[in-house]
Amino acid sequence: MTTLLPAPARPSSVLGLAAICVDCADPPALAAFYAALLGAPVEVSDDGDAGLYDLDGPNIDFLQVPEAKAGKNRLHLDLRAADITEAVALALSLGATLAPDVYDGEEWVVLRDPEGNEFCLLRPQAGGVVRYHPGS
Repeated sequence: MTTLLPAPARPSSVLGLAAICVDCADPPALAAFYAALLGAPVEVSDDGDAGLYDLDGPNIDFLQVPEAKAGKNRLHLDLRAADITEAVALALSLGATLAPDVYDGEEWVVLRDPEGNEFCLLRPQAGGVVRYHPGS
């Protein structure tokens, strides 16, 4: 059962969520991967960081860091798919890999992007349950 907790009053000093930041080794390349999935242009800044800003949601910034990813993400992206089988095939063709060690069910599909960050492709929200069937 899901429990809805009452929302606290929003502080007047905080306007909302502006961006989700992803630490990575190659910001333009990783931004291009997600741009191909989301259909958004990539903007690369003079310092080499990159971002997706023309989205139906918060911006996604890709920031270069020297250290490699270690362990499972504490925060990840959930991307809604119109057709989950096609979306998985597209992600795989762009360099993603399946991550059945994180979740191996039918409600959504967990993948790793080219730098190893976990993300999920979610089934369509409306119109009933659409299951993922590998190889179909």
